[in-house]
Amino acid sequence: MFAAALCLTASLACRKSAADAAGAGLGLIEDPQKKSLVVLTVEDSAYSNEDFDRYVRATIGDGAKSVAAPVLSRLFDDFVDEKILLKRALAKGVTLTDEEKRDYLSRMKGAVAGDSTAGPAGGIGEALLTERLLVEKYLSQLVRDLKIEDKELSAFYAQHKSEYLQPEKLQVSQILFSSEGAANEVRSRLNGASEEDFRTIARTRSAGPEASRGGVMGVFSAGQLPSELEKFIFPMKEGEISRVVESPYGYHIFRLDKWFEARLVSLADAAASIRTKLLEQKGKEAVASHLDTLKAGMEWKTRLENLAFTYQRIDT
Repeated sequence: MFAAALCLTASLACRKSAADAAGAGLGLIEDPQKKSLVVLTVEDSAYSNEDFDRYVRATIGDGAKSVAAPVLSRLFDDFVDEKILLKRALAKGVTLTDEEKRDYLSRMKGAVAGDSTAGPAGGIGEALLTERLLVEKYLSQLVRDLKIEDKELSAFYAQHKSEYLQPEKLQVSQILFSSEGAANEVRSRLNGASEEDFRTIARTRSAGPEASRGGVMGVFSAGQLPSELEKFIFPMKEGEISRVVESPYGYHIFRLDKWFEARLVSLADAAASIRTKLLEQKGKEAVASHLDTLKAGMEWKTRLENLAFTYQRIDT
């Protein structure tokens, strides 16, 4: 719904991946006395370790207990940013319709938390997800008027032209056998055979998974096929049928159906993907700049000494 406001949700997805790979770490709240300690104030709102614990579990699930301190530190950074944006959204009178809530909670159920027990169904994350939707709606209003001019598209295309150079590609078909004798017998019948003859035999005799497609394996560029097969296929000419080629998969007879020469994707064809990429980049920059402005103008404070883990700053 609010696709332009992707910065926080994308960040949270990255944090989850990092947490999954973080291995054993600190428990989030091992000391019950720390639960009520305030770790963040944003104007007249105060947030405790317990609030952050709930936020982490709603974001990455019950795996929060095994997340290492560096990942928890970045999650705390996100927590601070989200609460500052939430305060601004509420001050600006951003509200949600019942339909928006139902749609968002339905889409996010289990996806953000990482497992159903920590998501909205478990009663932990629904309020937080609703707050997150408020923030996303606010951010969508912030970035909704962003535009990409044609000259920006042209400049990006010129600077990244190598990314739009498509290598040569080959459409390849095969007939696969488990025995060399059967492969040699069929290969002798394919001398001078038409494409339709090849496809008919592939449908009726091939043991390959693409047999029902007349043996069509697909379109490949260099490096996408096993090297022991590629060295036979790429030197072939269009329409040529190979000799029997043995591999760990069996005995192959290949046909080079079509050769597509390397080409540069035109600006016109690349424009849509470039526009999306630049809008995403501009959106992230706009949100980061807006956060800096809010942090400079609002009263807020972190109390890192009260956190239930040792906060680690990002090295600069």
